[in-house]
Amino acid sequence: MEYLRVAMVRETLDEVPQFELPEPYSVRWYRPGDEADWIRIHVAADAYGTFPRERFAEQFGTDPRVIAQRQCYLCHPDGTAFGTTTAWFNPDYRGKPHGRIHWVAIVPEMQGRGLASPMLTLACNRLRDLGHQRAYLTSATVRVPALNLYLKFGFLPIIESDEDIRAWHLVRPFIKPAYWPGAEASLPDFA
Repeated sequence: MEYLRVAMVRETLDEVPQFELPEPYSVRWYRPGDEADWIRIHVAADAYGTFPRERFAEQFGTDPRVIAQRQCYLCHPDGTAFGTTTAWFNPDYRGKPHGRIHWVAIVPEMQGRGLASPMLTLACNRLRDLGHQRAYLTSATVRVPALNLYLKFGFLPIIESDEDIRAWHLVRPFIKPAYWPGAEASLPDFA
């Protein structure tokens, strides 16, 4: 499938789907030194990106107090992190302050076990707890399972250009109909 960027928004963080993390897994929040785990997880999980050491600071800055409020890790019983996401923010996204679901990843051997839903619940709840009223995220057409997850959570495509229309037409056959009811009516034809 062609790699095209997409953006999605959830206009309210009310009534976020609630999924509990199954045992024996746990969640912890960022602590100094987790940069190496973040890079390791993303290198393993993302065949499309590159993750030089400086990527972490470029994305999240260097204030460990801010990062610790917003970045979580899914862990094995021995404490080894295997997944991460960040409940980040953008004070002026499309003219309004938004929370941001940022850099979601689970290492391949732990994917497909229903662990992304609890992680997304946690991140959306954290955004709301930190005072955000709405959230957005960016992804790509090649990440169909992630797009289905985000649609299941009420994030809807942002369609503002012919490129956006083309991207969503490309992935539409792979989207679970229950997650995007009315997609055909909401997805205009592209030129």
